[in-house]
Amino acid sequence: MKFNTPAELESHTKKLVDSLDPNKPVIILCGGTGCVASKCHDLIDAFKEELASQGLEDKVSIRITGCHGFCEKGPLVVIHPEKVFYPMAKPKDVPRMVTETVLGKKVIDELLYIDPGTGEKVIHEYDVPFYKKQDRVIFADNGEIDPRSIDDYITLEGYSSLVKAFDMSSEEIIEEVTKSGLKGRGGAGFPTGVKWGFARKAEGEQKYLICNADEGDPGAYMDRSVLEGNPHSVIEGMIIGAYAIGASQGIAYVRSEYPLAVDNLDIAIKQARESGFLGENILGSGFDFDLKIYKGAGAFVCGEETALIASIEGRPGEPQQRPPFPAESGLWGCPTNINNVETWSNIPHIIKKGADWYADIGTNDSKGSKIFSLVGKITNVGLVEVPIGTTLRTVIYDIGGGIPDGKKFKAVQTGGPSGGCIPEEHLDTPIDYKDLTALGSIMGSGGLIVMDEDTCMVDVAKYFIGFTLDESCGKCTSCREGNARMLEILEDITCGKGTIESLDLLEELSQYVKDSSLCGLGKTAPNPVLTTLMYFRHEYEAHIRDHACPAKVCKDLIWFEIDAEKCTGCTACARKCPVDAITGEKKEAHVVNQDVCTRCGTCYQVCKFDSVQVKTGGDN
Repeated sequence: MKFNTPAELESHTKKLVDSLDPNKPVIILCGGTGCVASKCHDLIDAFKEELASQGLEDKVSIRITGCHGFCEKGPLVVIHPEKVFYPMAKPKDVPRMVTETVLGKKVIDELLYIDPGTGEKVIHEYDVPFYKKQDRVIFADNGEIDPRSIDDYITLEGYSSLVKAFDMSSEEIIEEVTKSGLKGRGGAGFPTGVKWGFARKAEGEQKYLICNADEGDPGAYMDRSVLEGNPHSVIEGMIIGAYAIGASQGIAYVRSEYPLAVDNLDIAIKQARESGFLGENILGSGFDFDLKIYKGAGAFVCGEETALIASIEGRPGEPQQRPPFPAESGLWGCPTNINNVETWSNIPHIIKKGADWYADIGTNDSKGSKIFSLVGKITNVGLVEVPIGTTLRTVIYDIGGGIPDGKKFKAVQTGGPSGGCIPEEHLDTPIDYKDLTALGSIMGSGGLIVMDEDTCMVDVAKYFIGFTLDESCGKCTSCREGNARMLEILEDITCGKGTIESLDLLEELSQYVKDSSLCGLGKTAPNPVLTTLMYFRHEYEAHIRDHACPAKVCKDLIWFEIDAEKCTGCTACARKCPVDAITGEKKEAHVVNQDVCTRCGTCYQVCKFDSVQVKTGGDN
């Protein structure tokens, strides 16, 4: 159905809302990438077959949504209207869920979520601590709507913010966004309203709008999940932004590694075009705007604005010297505004509820909520949305459930590969742009990688420098050569060949790369090195002076021995050793041949009797 006027949209919305039956059972199934990996489609098929076999297709609805955020426990099932929550659901349990919970209104006790903190079973989704302690704005509808149904979005007043925006002037919209305090969620944290103002004032008959969905941080998937679960919120935000700055064409630059996000966004764009939200004379406003998808090839550096623009134009994805900034001369030399997925999805909320409402969330300096991907050595892996200013401790322990297996917390890296590693003494730091920067880290796009006592911080620094070196476009010498030299030094240290003097050289190189690189990738690449040197220098010194890796991770500084008193001679280690480095008769103590052993750790992993011991310098 095409809406030619706001009145037609309002009438359709009313019909959809009036047709809702709050008592009708609805089986909500997470269809995000995380649950797809957990074989949610087998579960979906099982529900469809069960409803068909009982003749319940018309009486019970199935709704496949985007990511709910609790990726650790997928595939997820939530049965409405009571919102009974069944994590890690299995197809074999589907008949019981339908018969006992959907029809019988009974809870299946053994399928409920168990809070690892209290050991108590939780019935309702909203009572699960992981969800209960969040404050969701952007992610609020992800578990409620079918991302491939524009009517689901419209039912929740979707595109009503666009109608409201058309009753405002461009200046009023930009003022509202500015007043809200929204900062770009892509990492730089530049005030969104100010950025829009630059593009609005720039001269040019043609202006472009770009959604940066080139999310490349290891472990980060916030943007992907928003595009998968609520693509119309991004589209609506972009239309409002285009109207505000006077752009007529938009591009969503999405990683090709995000096939589900691309598919759902593509469907949403077609639906929006068919419904009159994209194209000519949108809702009778006289405003024209259309949107298309451009799939990126997976280069991390293309998350930088000028490199992204170069990629769209068919040139190598290399950052360009600024000024001119994209707002003045961007895509094809025209004024261009770029914001990331999460920034665009904030816009409908700000227009609908007002700048004052949004500004009440967060801190004095950093407004609104933020989605973080919580990964690593954490009990509850998933996506967390909290007001900016929430402490690291709250996110990691109250929402994330703390460190599994009784291990001790060591550090958390914020901001992805360009961020810094923050130790335990700073866990009460508010997560905002200012406070994280003061610790040597950044908020970035929202990655939080948690590390426990078994993590080697020198190895972490080496990994991230290796990542940024691989992803560097190589255009500027400081990034290309500086990161290469830093990686060489870190490799020497983890191999036991480092010197104390090399630590000073590491710091000197880090500052050089930071100060003289062309783009943000190079300028922030040394952060993992600088923060690990700042907070964990003793680990570097142990590698150098004692030839020891305190976390027992670096292969060249560890070896494996078998405790003869504990060894039962089960032969599991010898059978699994890939290089036949373990010898011994059955039911007799085994021995590791150190000249042959490659330190792969297989013997340690398969031993059930704790007889294989990891040794490092000083353990002789």
